[in-house]
Amino acid sequence: MTKRGTRRFFLGGTLACTVLFVGMTIDSHRQFGRLTHADQITPAVIQGKHVWHRKDCINCHTLLGEGAYYAPDLTKITEHRGTAYLQAFLKDPSKFYTEARDRRLMPNPKLTDAEIDEVIAFLGWVSKIDNQGWPPRPILVSGAAIPGTNVGAPAPHAASNEPSEQGEALFRTSPPGCFSCHSVSPGVNLAGPSLADIGERAGTRVKSPDYHGQATDAAGYIRESILHPSAYLVPGATYSAGGRSFMPDNFGTLLKAEQVDQLVAYLRTLQNSQ
Repeated sequence: MTKRGTRRFFLGGTLACTVLFVGMTIDSHRQFGRLTHADQITPAVIQGKHVWHRKDCINCHTLLGEGAYYAPDLTKITEHRGTAYLQAFLKDPSKFYTEARDRRLMPNPKLTDAEIDEVIAFLGWVSKIDNQGWPPRPILVSGAAIPGTNVGAPAPHAASNEPSEQGEALFRTSPPGCFSCHSVSPGVNLAGPSLADIGERAGTRVKSPDYHGQATDAAGYIRESILHPSAYLVPGATYSAGGRSFMPDNFGTLLKAEQVDQLVAYLRTLQNSQ
């Protein structure tokens, strides 16, 4: 290629790349409002963003993949943990995690009730952004992979149409993101209690005199715990407050009836291996 040809190739390539970049930039800005649900940016969301920056939350946490990656990515935290849990956690993080057990401890940000509501409003708006699956990293609650959560693994695919296998894949998929709050390993309690032997415990619990729900068998109890988590409160200060479970109660609308059936089928297979 001659010098003149090389020059023309360089200039033509530069021009084409510039046009492509400008076009993509314009198209991105055209879609930002829809992708971010800009119409849902309320004064509380704006104030929550100010609290987020004022308290330097980004120094440890990440949003949409941007941040320190020292603490959990909070892009979808409101979907995974729910408002009640976040309110209690932000009041006193030390009640939920300890440095000895979890290797990291979030300092108490000393937020007022109003600031907590504003931060949750901000994070709630962030969770609705169409981030097209980014970042791919799940919530981590300690410095190491946690047994029973499949941390770091890609979303699984069921090997067959068998309900329990479909349910296991769903359990480890976000949403609903069951794995982000529940482990299936004995003694590994996260935001919610371990489900290691729930297939057995469910049948025993409905026969207990302290159970006041509507279920009459193991399958019914598991279904009830998914759709109406406050029907029976598992003992533990980090699982509930004021007679209400921290587990979100919107899975009846988030999941199809068939998906609930699949989760129940999978959880019933979790038996005590001893």
